[in-house]
Amino acid sequence: MATKEEFFAHIEKGYTTKGDFITMGAAMLENEAVTNALVKIPLKTLNRHGLIAGATGTGKTKTLQVLAENLSEKGIPVMLMDLKGDLSGLAQPSPGHAKIEERHEKIGIPFNAKGFPVEILSLSEQDGVKLRATVSEFGPTLLSRILDLTETQTGIVAVVFKYCDDNKLPLLDLKDFKKVLQYATGSGKAEFTKDYGRISTSSTGTILRKIIELEQQGADLFFGEKSFDVEDLTRIDENGKGYINILRLTDIQDKPKLFSTFMLSLLAEIYATFPEQGDSDRPELVLFIDEAHLIFKEASKALLDQIESIVKLIRSKGIGLYFVTQNPTDVPNEVLSQLGLKVQHALRAFTARDRKAIKLTAENYPESDFYDTKEVLTSLGIGEALISALDEKGRPTPLAATLLRAPMSRMDVLTSKELKEVINKSSLVKKYNEEIDRESAYEILNKKIEKAEKEAEKEKDKPKKTTTRRASTRQNPVIKVLTSATFIRGVLGVLKKVIR
Repeated sequence: MATKEEFFAHIEKGYTTKGDFITMGAAMLENEAVTNALVKIPLKTLNRHGLIAGATGTGKTKTLQVLAENLSEKGIPVMLMDLKGDLSGLAQPSPGHAKIEERHEKIGIPFNAKGFPVEILSLSEQDGVKLRATVSEFGPTLLSRILDLTETQTGIVAVVFKYCDDNKLPLLDLKDFKKVLQYATGSGKAEFTKDYGRISTSSTGTILRKIIELEQQGADLFFGEKSFDVEDLTRIDENGKGYINILRLTDIQDKPKLFSTFMLSLLAEIYATFPEQGDSDRPELVLFIDEAHLIFKEASKALLDQIESIVKLIRSKGIGLYFVTQNPTDVPNEVLSQLGLKVQHALRAFTARDRKAIKLTAENYPESDFYDTKEVLTSLGIGEALISALDEKGRPTPLAATLLRAPMSRMDVLTSKELKEVINKSSLVKKYNEEIDRESAYEILNKKIEKAEKEAEKEKDKPKKTTTRRASTRQNPVIKVLTSATFIRGVLGVLKKVIR
């Protein structure tokens, strides 16, 4: 049996860092925390993405809170997806508790209660900074993947975008896009056929139905102006703390299509906008995606491929992605294989399926001389987790069952009054919450159709000119033959012979 000294030396060697780091807690041996055997995550590797998993009630949200506030403390901005509505407490310091002090004494680090700079964002009609994007910013490829279109339908979407570019028709919201589709097979059919080829009415009908399905999940609130500038996610406050941007999603849990649409557009925009960072010492921005299974739940193969590509590529932009979900199997293997930090809370073995999931989860962690991983996964308590990270050279750190530190901020939601104060102080609310509905494809095409209809009416109402038909000077070919000199001479010759 390993001694505490051997275990301490093993953890200390595996988690020693030269650069800056975040302390997650103290490693445990035989269900007891080893004081000062600190589990530290280097800032240098936090853009290698990660996973926070575990059964309901095991402390995933508090782990997310600890990571977010410690990143903010280091001057690194964070974005959180708050589907349960329990993360707004980050704006206020923890009231403290005797059990928190006891926990931190076991870990070997002091507890300091603090509040953090928070920005409340919204995709729906909830209060907060409104996040919007235009249809044009999505582009034909991304929009087609969101709508799960066939190759032929994707080609039609590309033609619509090309037509709008050629004719300077801004595609801002979904009503603009629907209008152009209707125009393409309606009054503008001849124009489209001449310049871009024939467009099938059945295909445009299918695309329209899919757009309506997206609208029913609230996408009409998301598409439009003013577009959100992703650079506003990277703000630092006057004290050098990174802003924690909390996206409230409590009213769209039953709208996975809207959630995945937003997430993919956000990641694509960040990837297109942010400069290459290379191998930097700290991330530029870290995003936590709570209830991550909602992104993958109804995603098509094309959409999953797009997410996988972005996860692979966005690291070079200095962006870290962290998926929070109940079971690691909720995340596709192609994405799971890209994750450097894994924080695994307890799993419950109630069914054969649960036991199979635990076996698969255990195989995803490094082997350890100090733990039976499958056994530890089912015996972890609340606020305890198995941690495997990457060291500064990108190598896996030793597996550590960890007693996690407590959040420095409040482990509860803000009151309505406190939430209102946070929103009222926001400079981004003033910047983005004014609704803009400038002239775009919808209005321009309506004017064009109206003008064409008026011109058609004028042509119809013009008096018809009466014209006298001139007698044709052209002779009937039969009469021409009968009256020819040759024909008459022939007939006279025959008559002469008969008379004789």
